[in-house]
Amino acid sequence: MLAQEIIRSKRDGHALDRAQIDAFVRGLVDASWSEAQAAAMAMALFLKGMSDAETVALTHAMTRSGEVLDWAAAALPGPVLDKHSTGGVGDKVSLMLAPIVAACGGFVPMISGRGLGHTGGTLDKFDSVPGYQTAPPVARLREALRGAGCAIVGQTAEIAPADRRLYAIRDVTGTVESIPLITASILSKKLAAGLQGLVMDVKTGNGAFAAGLPMAQSLAQSLVQVAEGAGLPTRAWITDMNQVLGRSCGNAVEVHEALAFLQGREREPRLLEVTRMLSAELLLIGGLARELDEAMQCVDAVLADGRALERFARMVAALGGPIDFVERADAYLPIAPVRRPVLAARSGYVCGIATREIGLLVVELGGGRRQASDAVDHRVGLSDVIALGRCIEVGDPIAVVHAADEASAAAACARLAALIDIGEIAPPAAPVLIERMSATS
Repeated sequence: MLAQEIIRSKRDGHALDRAQIDAFVRGLVDASWSEAQAAAMAMALFLKGMSDAETVALTHAMTRSGEVLDWAAAALPGPVLDKHSTGGVGDKVSLMLAPIVAACGGFVPMISGRGLGHTGGTLDKFDSVPGYQTAPPVARLREALRGAGCAIVGQTAEIAPADRRLYAIRDVTGTVESIPLITASILSKKLAAGLQGLVMDVKTGNGAFAAGLPMAQSLAQSLVQVAEGAGLPTRAWITDMNQVLGRSCGNAVEVHEALAFLQGREREPRLLEVTRMLSAELLLIGGLARELDEAMQCVDAVLADGRALERFARMVAALGGPIDFVERADAYLPIAPVRRPVLAARSGYVCGIATREIGLLVVELGGGRRQASDAVDHRVGLSDVIALGRCIEVGDPIAVVHAADEASAAAACARLAALIDIGEIAPPAAPVLIERMSATS
């Protein structure tokens, strides 16, 4: 089956059959499809779309492209659960959620990704931790999961290899914002991880791929329906991404914020609300709590008494990171040589934040990729980013730029000042949790 004929069929708007989709996925894995052909196919799928049947077929084919984990032999004393976000700026929820759920009795083999477009990647954050293996052998993943209760890793050579290649191609070809491709990408990894429950965080707003609420609702419904159809109980929350989630965006700076959250030193309210709700949903799906109040109480308890922090420390050590990382994070995480505050040029209220542009600014600082082969500077990013609605005076800091050199810092400071709008009237408060969706909603 010729690659160019499959591409031509989709380019002309025809539905692909299972054999054609299987051939495409096989070509991604064995490299019989060239980069140009894979990119052309991604663009054809992006422009012409896919039916539900095509999306299900693509999801199953990518799931079967590698090893599908089976946890039955491990006899884990709790449900196997996971969470996934469609991507945002400053979205570090996974770093806290995985150890929270583990501390409440779940097991979380979280197959995560790298930065995609303007959004940060969970794996890039963990790459800033010395020694941490984001692509361990499956045997080490199993050991880490049994010992720590959670393991945040990437797609190993064995797990969904077709998606790993397609994910990188989408990042650099302008084909990210496709509901069928996003659905198949996310769920192929999750189904290959052998899950028993999944919660989805679908972002909407000016910093999300699904900028408009209707697209976010369509994506959430697609994810829930395809997952449930594959036998994976799934819930989705649509959450706000009209500003940075938390107070930092970058890699090492987000790990710092996640640690401060787990240690109880600082918990930005919106970040806390999203983390608590998504964690609680997983406890409900996994049968670890009967009601939402009970689930929330469990989440709060493991945060308060340090059990979630302890699970994070065990995970880092189990995957090759420092055994004293939690206690000495400042000694291990890379620090940008130049840090510059950005000061408000006028008094008023923060009434608008160009969140997507802030994500791109982090990429330009070196904290993300323009091409799949680009190296990432884990030191750079933004911290202490001001929130929407805040009242500020002239000269108040609105963010701190972490840069590799003075020139990059100066350019970033100038640009960032233009991305945060200060006006005379406070904007109306907007909820961070917008809508819950299930297979029956």
